[in-house]
Amino acid sequence: MTKEEVLQTTALFLLDLDGTVYIEDNPIGRMKETLARLRAMGKRLVFLTNNSSKAEWEYREKLARIGLLEGADGVYTSGMAAAEYLKEHFAGRRVFLVATRAVREEFARAGIALDDADPEVCLLAYDTELTFATIKKLDGFLRRGLPFLATHPDDVCPTADGSMPDVGSFLAMFERSSRRTPDLIVGKPYTAMGDALTARFCVPHAQVCMVGDRLYTDIRFAANNGFSSILVLSGETTRAMLDASSERPDLVLPSLNDLV
Repeated sequence: MTKEEVLQTTALFLLDLDGTVYIEDNPIGRMKETLARLRAMGKRLVFLTNNSSKAEWEYREKLARIGLLEGADGVYTSGMAAAEYLKEHFAGRRVFLVATRAVREEFARAGIALDDADPEVCLLAYDTELTFATIKKLDGFLRRGLPFLATHPDDVCPTADGSMPDVGSFLAMFERSSRRTPDLIVGKPYTAMGDALTARFCVPHAQVCMVGDRLYTDIRFAANNGFSSILVLSGETTRAMLDASSERPDLVLPSLNDLV
């Protein structure tokens, strides 16, 4: 696809965060102006992340602080998608949620019944406050055979000091200890979050474009959900990595700024 074709066919842009619109606290290039031009074209923008260690309000606070968020923009995380999945498919069930305090509070406000003693389903989010006591408790519930969900599959989370273990690394540990793998992973590159997004924003799959810097989450997510995709080379993926991959984005740009 050409840039013109992407702009003509897309109503909703899903924007990955780190490596796509910012790096740490720094917008990439003239990102403020780029997002303003997309809004002026009538495009809906949703900032989309697999990182479920923070609540929606925390991401909104950061995006507003660095000047990238406007009032009509959406923010959506794999944790929010997981909460909606639980409400639809496990309505009224008691949930053992492994997550940070802010995310647990977000789930409680969403009407999810949290239960650390006698749950009916388990959900593993990106708990950067994780303790061994929580690890042991989740392992015991998994051994009992309770339904097991995870927010996303990323092995590591990039930081200024290098990568640190993410949910995918935790999943490998629980597979070794409990012999369980998740019954469902909600976030990119899978379809549960894609279905939730199109339902929430009332947009057909064919009018959605995923913009991201990771082939195995962002671009594969688009392919799995019937979205168009833009790979930006402003983050993790290099041209050499793209050439060696079987993932085929619809458009490749140095950065999102080059779209407009």
